[in-house]
Amino acid sequence: MVLVLVILIPVLVNSAGSAAHYEMLGTCRMVCDPYGTKSPTSTATADPAGDSGLVQSLPTFIQGPRGVPGRPGRAGPRGPHGEPGPPGPAGPPGDKGRPGLPGPRGPSSAAGAISAATYSTVPKIAFYAGLKKQHEGYEVLKFDDVVTNLGNHYDPSTGKFTCSIPGIYFFTYHVLMRGGDGTSMWADLRKNHQVRASAIAQDADQNYDYASNSGVLHLEPGDEVYIKLDGGKAHGGNNNKYSTFSGFIIYAD
Repeated sequence: MVLVLVILIPVLVNSAGSAAHYEMLGTCRMVCDPYGTKSPTSTATADPAGDSGLVQSLPTFIQGPRGVPGRPGRAGPRGPHGEPGPPGPAGPPGDKGRPGLPGPRGPSSAAGAISAATYSTVPKIAFYAGLKKQHEGYEVLKFDDVVTNLGNHYDPSTGKFTCSIPGIYFFTYHVLMRGGDGTSMWADLRKNHQVRASAIAQDADQNYDYASNSGVLHLEPGDEVYIKLDGGKAHGGNNNKYSTFSGFIIYAD
């Protein structure tokens, strides 16, 4: 078919003249250029009506089915840090922690006092002493024959027990009266010049008699406890300890 058109086109052009030339040129273009492309020279001389009919006769294309989605792309670069958010609510209380280490040692207490932190059990405070020398009148009895003096709180030179650890103390005394002249003897247990216990011995039918008593006292550091005559004569026994004074702590505060 193409070979026939190639032979016939020059014959028709020569016989029909210029008008037929342009008509056949359009027909040839339809056959040779089915997609309707135009050259620069033919565009200016082509028939608009003929071109529009040619465009309308072009075949239409049917859209195919949707293709399969492609693979996900690579992750992009990390973005900048955002602004910090508001503080969250307070959480529940935690478990109780372990006890801390012992603190440093505190300052020393007043003179004569011992802190309760220096002992964990009942402190060892006790004394027992006898009377060697004779006493009479209103003297403080100085029990100078010391047998026991744990803690060294009793002073035989003054006859007084001085407290350094607060607590409850027990004291007892036995004083032998030196009689024979019909007189009596009084002996008092005193705490800071105040009488806390008294005893009397009378000379009736015998030359000697005992004055004895005891007491439980609460003491503070610095308190003094001693035995004082309130008249009469006290017998000393050299090393025989006829007259004695003793005491000890029951428990500390």
